[in-house]
This record gives sequence, C-alpha cells and structure tokens, in this order.
Amino acid sequence: MQSEPILPPIGFLLKDATRLLRRRFERELQGMPMTLAQLQVVARLSRHEGIGQVGLAALLDIEPMTLSRHVDRMEAAGLVERRQDPNDRRARRLFTTQKSRDLLAPMRVLANEVFDQALTGVSPDQRAGFVAALETIIRNLSAADCGAANDDADRRRSEKEVA
Repeated sequence: MQSEPILPPIGFLLKDATRLLRRRFERELQGMPMTLAQLQVVARLSRHEGIGQVGLAALLDIEPMTLSRHVDRMEAAGLVERRQDPNDRRARRLFTTQKSRDLLAPMRVLANEVFDQALTGVSPDQRAGFVAALETIIRNLSAADCGAANDDADRRRSEKEVA
C-alpha cells in the first residue's frame, strides 16, 4: 500500500517565505527614507485613508500602543497626519501626507522587484494559481475569524442575559 507523500506544513512555508521576504525588503530599503514598518503603515493607510488607529492596528496585526508610537514618529517626520474625527471629538483619524504618497511609488517599484526575484522560475500560470490560493486561504480564515468573533459576542450576550 502506497502512502500519500508528506507535504511540508503550509504554515511553516508561509512563515519562512514571509521572514525571507521581510529580510530582503529590509536589505533593499537601506538608504530609503522609510523603514519597513513605516512603509507597511503608509501602504495600508493609503488604502484606508481616514481610519482610526485601533482599526489600522487591527489591519496591521499589531498592538494599538505599538502603532501609536510609530504614528507619533511618522507624524513628526511629516509622513502621516492625525485629524479630528468629525463624528467624535475624542477620536482622531489617520491620513497619509503628500510626502508619504510621493515615497510610495518608488517603494512599490522596489517591492515589485523583490517579488519578481522571489518568483523567479515560477510561470505566470503558477503565479496566478498561487495568488488565487492565497486569496482563498485568506477568505477562509477571515470568515472563520468573523464567525469566532460573532460566536464570542453571542456567548457574552447570553451570559449577560443569564446573569
């Protein structure tokens, strides 16, 4: 009886690929006016202009206090700005500045070069399949996270009703 070939665990492969990509980006970014962490903040913020810090921290999967320290330094450097939330005078919204938007284009060119290096030897069809597979994984896990969050909220509601 033939057994199925043992595949490497996908989590380890994704983690290794992410680690190596991050290392390559950090090396390529030397001499650039933004760190990798700042680039990640600006790149995500550019897609979600006006988001609050807690929401942006969740998108970046970092603690709000960690993001707050990044934003403090980035605001001082003229890369982001905080603006008063028109609906909540206690809250602030985050926005990119022209300075950070001007830096995004060359950073994206650099990112595409790193991705092209990483995908050397991978055919266009394989690339498309890889991206589709990753998008499916993200959707599946996001749906599971949303379901778990809803289950937690329902459980808390039920506990309050019983109490």
